Amino acid sequence: MKLAFSTNAFTRMSLARAIHEIAAAGYSGVEILADKPHWYPGAFVASEVLAIRRQLEKHRIRVSNINANCTFGFWKHAPPEPYFEPSLISPLPALRAARKKMILNTLKFADAVGAENISITSGKALPTMPPEKAMAQIIEGLKPILDVAQKLNIRIGMECEPMLFIEWATELRQLIDQIKSPMLGANLDIGHSVVLGEKIPAILKLLRGRIWNCHIEDIPGRKHYHLIPGEGDMNWRALKTALSNIDYDRFLTVELYTYPDQPVHAAQKSLVFLRKIF
Repeated sequence: MKLAFSTNAFTRMSLARAIHEIAAAGYSGVEILADKPHWYPGAFVASEVLAIRRQLEKHRIRVSNINANCTFGFWKHAPPEPYFEPSLISPLPALRAARKKMILNTLKFADAVGAENISITSGKALPTMPPEKAMAQIIEGLKPILDVAQKLNIRIGMECEPMLFIEWATELRQLIDQIKSPMLGANLDIGHSVVLGEKIPAILKLLRGRIWNCHIEDIPGRKHYHLIPGEGDMNWRALKTALSNIDYDRFLTVELYTYPDQPVHAAQKSLVFLRKIF
């Protein structure tokens, strides 16, 4: 297991500065936010991506994931919280098409910077999009995207999120089994599973072999708020045992978008704690 840190804690800094600080803290991996102010997937510009790749090579740091979960940059006045629209199950076809375009651009970006996987979410089942219709829509939207992912050999990890359409690990497993693409798996956020009351060893076994990246953070009780590891109620020793039991050997990416005011401190303190466990 390797430790990485997400640039979504560094939204008050440039991507170049975020990569520098994460590498300087001692992480072997970095998750890149595919949104403003870092790399926004509205278009794919090869020269822009080359500069990012050179930055990664300069700091000798690998990419754990490209985080395309949210789209603050799509909206002129997005709220200051995770924003999942447009999604693949947006009621409006134009919004679904916009999300598809952003995901395809993110796949190109991942290929160009040497990332093995990207993460997305299902979005919410909004009014006029009941569950059965939403399921049909997400399958329809994912299939051509997964065809491109297979050609590029870039995996897509769906992230289960409290209150979203694909919320539970069991729902994601059903989606994986129904679509039958080797490129679809999980960007598994352990804290989200804690919030939902899922049994961590059980969901790790359920998704074994399909977990492309793990998000980790501490959680206060079962309240959905990302804390620096060691400052909440997560049982980290038990998590290590459960991950070892499924032979998980990919990245554990610390995701602390809740610390935009002190990202360097959050990155450094997290690593000090996690090195004692992993």
